[in-house]
Amino acid sequence: MSILDDSPDNSSSSDDFAAFLDTELECTSSASPEPEEITNEIHHPDTNRTKKQKLEVLVSDTEDNDSRFRHKTVKTLVHAKEHICTQPGTFGGMCTKCAKRIDDESGVPLRYIHKDLRLSKDEINRLRDEDLKHLFSHKKLFLVLDLDHTLLNSTRFMDMTQEEGYLMNASDPMQDMLRGNLFKLNSMRMMTKLRPFVHTFLKEASKLFEMYIYTMGERAYALEMEKLLDPQKIYFESRVIAQGDCTQKRQKGLDVVLGKESVVLILDDTEEVWVQDKENLILMERYHFFASSCKQFRFKGKSLSELKSDESENDGALATILRVLKRIHSLFFDPELGENFAGQDVRQLLMTVRGEILKGCKVVFTRVFPTSFKAESHRLWKMTERMGATCAKEVDSSVTHVVSTDVGTEKSRWAVKHKKFLVEPRWLEAANYLWQKQPEDLFPV
Repeated sequence: MSILDDSPDNSSSSDDFAAFLDTELECTSSASPEPEEITNEIHHPDTNRTKKQKLEVLVSDTEDNDSRFRHKTVKTLVHAKEHICTQPGTFGGMCTKCAKRIDDESGVPLRYIHKDLRLSKDEINRLRDEDLKHLFSHKKLFLVLDLDHTLLNSTRFMDMTQEEGYLMNASDPMQDMLRGNLFKLNSMRMMTKLRPFVHTFLKEASKLFEMYIYTMGERAYALEMEKLLDPQKIYFESRVIAQGDCTQKRQKGLDVVLGKESVVLILDDTEEVWVQDKENLILMERYHFFASSCKQFRFKGKSLSELKSDESENDGALATILRVLKRIHSLFFDPELGENFAGQDVRQLLMTVRGEILKGCKVVFTRVFPTSFKAESHRLWKMTERMGATCAKEVDSSVTHVVSTDVGTEKSRWAVKHKKFLVEPRWLEAANYLWQKQPEDLFPV
């Protein structure tokens, strides 16, 4: 689809679960009674159990004292076998195991697989454990991908600036450069620009990961974006999670992902939505192609579209992160471990790789935090420590960098006098997003 075209109007885990449902729902009906036995199934709603009663018919001769005739008395012995249903989940309000009606809404809703499906936490953990065998046999992990500002950028027609008008003109010379990455979606009255390198990124990442889309956007929007990113449906299959699939308002969570937390990595430009899963998160530099995106996040300056520019294909954010993902995957499936990967955890490996970025640096801040703010609690302080550097409040001979916004402070002057690196806070941000220490001379105060 090109910019001139309109846009066309549901994991291994989720597909395996569909088969699991079929099996579970058929298992009761396929059972047949044993020869010469009468089997009654009695459902007890108060105890939530099924009793299978086996009736054995014993014939005995007795004499009736009144009528003085012999007759056969049937004596019934009841042998109850109790099977407690663990109720692993519900489908349309019925237990997937015993088919009993369940009115409450317990369990985790997996609406992206089916709108009526809920699974208990125990059942999800069981499925995750089962899937590990498949995952490890193919030497793959899970990768959860955000859409907006991570893989692409979208804007409504009505929000486009006059300087962006050329994007609507099919004859503009810039269209050759944007071909295959810019989409005019008339049905949604919006335009979407894919991030440079995204097609190569998805192709390479799919060799190492089972991938999910996870967005705070509506499902209709998510599915349209999936068509642009994966028109052949080879990367995501039914693994598209949207806003309505989240279990907490304005929060994303791995509770609806059918993969153990120890094997899941997340790419997202917003840390705040992953409160429970920050250790799995790789924070992405936001992709601001359209002016409306810059305005939304109060990003100063013109957008890439207004500048008629774009990120680099080979040195941009996605190319950088792909190298990080390959490194973590390589460490996880270390050949020295043989086939014993059960003890590996991507969260620990992510921490290890991130901790190498500024290893050996000792950083002091000046005029960066408000005087009343506890320095150790500031985002930049925590970020710096996660990248392996040591943070301090006072300067001494072991300090390597002074991070400042004012060249005139006492600590800034000390850095210049003692030939220490004096850099602005963006030096830390750049190292964090690019996953490597940056040249200090590019970030002077």
